Amino acid sequence: MPSSSDTVQFTCRFFTALSLQELYLIWKLRNQVFIVEQHCPYLDADDKDLAAYHLMGFTASGTELVAYTRLLAPGISYSEMSIGRVVVHPAYRKLGIGKKLMQKSIATIQTIYGCGPIRIGAQLYLKSFYESLGFEVCSDMYLEDDIPHVQMLWHPRAS
Repeated sequence: MPSSSDTVQFTCRFFTALSLQELYLIWKLRNQVFIVEQHCPYLDADDKDLAAYHLMGFTASGTELVAYTRLLAPGISYSEMSIGRVVVHPAYRKLGIGKKLMQKSIATIQTIYGCGPIRIGAQLYLKSFYESLGFEVCSDMYLEDDIPHVQMLWHPRAS
């Protein structure tokens, strides 16, 4: 297990450039957290993966996927570009990896799709985490797969 977020190496690939092993590790981590840990049976394969970039955070050895996000162009989930399926492996939480993952996701999506607002559907219990990154709540609470969520927007800062 890493001692900090500094030992996580990030790589980003479009769906068609993922190796079979990377795809398997992504689905394994997402299933472990979103379906098993959160006791939420839902269809994870929603066709959006096919049009997405996939940001993966691996251990220094490159063998274990410990963090992941899905980066989507405007018009796929929302009118704005979006970051979704944000996940950190349970054994690697509380090490700052989630914050580094989101910072890297914001920078990467802006590089890919240009500077603009980013919308996310955030689990309500993580609202303050996303606010610490500059996201602002822009919807009422709603249930998604019986889990309370809010939509949040991030706006690029003027330089």
